Amino acid sequence: MSDDPRGPVLTIGRLAATAGVTVRTVRHYHQIGLLPEPERDASGYRRYGAQAAVDLIRIRTLADAGVPLARIDALLHARPDEFAAAVSDIDAEIGRRIDQLTESRRRIGELASGESLVLPPEVVAILHRMRGFGISELRVRLERDSWILLQAMNPGAVPQRIVDKNAALDDPETIRLHLACDAAIDWAPDDPRLDRLIDEMDAWEIRREQDYSRPQNRALISAHISEVSPAWQRLLGALAHRAERRRTAG
Repeated sequence: MSDDPRGPVLTIGRLAATAGVTVRTVRHYHQIGLLPEPERDASGYRRYGAQAAVDLIRIRTLADAGVPLARIDALLHARPDEFAAAVSDIDAEIGRRIDQLTESRRRIGELASGESLVLPPEVVAILHRMRGFGISELRVRLERDSWILLQAMNPGAVPQRIVDKNAALDDPETIRLHLACDAAIDWAPDDPRLDRLIDEMDAWEIRREQDYSRPQNRALISAHISEVSPAWQRLLGALAHRAERRRTAG
């Protein structure tokens, strides 16, 4: 029924535009009995009143929310309190779907780096800290891989390694050497600048005096990193050789 005292005044085109659907959609709702189809007027046109517009907007809104058409038909004939309760249930279901999609979106985002899928949050936070210091993404990825190897080979060493790594990142000299190693990635192995960097790194290692994992674990991790750059290969090889000399001399 129309709420307009002048009677039905909307053409099917105006009705469809009011609800944001197509004329074809309105006719489909007529065919399945979801929206009553008015009789033609004296001029041969079907005209709709305000109630038809309200019903059509309800149908479109519920359909957009994923409510099956059969349920929409029942809701259109429900009492006001039943309709309100059903809308509340639909809103709660949409909320649950939003939560599920938000979680799925978060996990999809994690797939890009793979960090959060396999590493503890504390380790992921360390990787983010390194990025914040301007350390290259390549070096961060290698750091990530070293954590994955350490976790696979010696998971018991991970908690202490987290403590040690965070302490190292609190040291400006550590950050400076990280950035210096980034700069050295494309150097030739015989570049004289590499000799100075080896000396600096060796002095840093001596000051740290840490052995956060078993020797074979550390060797595997170093081998993985050195594959990336001949300069890094020489750097790590020289540091390992010096460390071994100190160990045997002691």
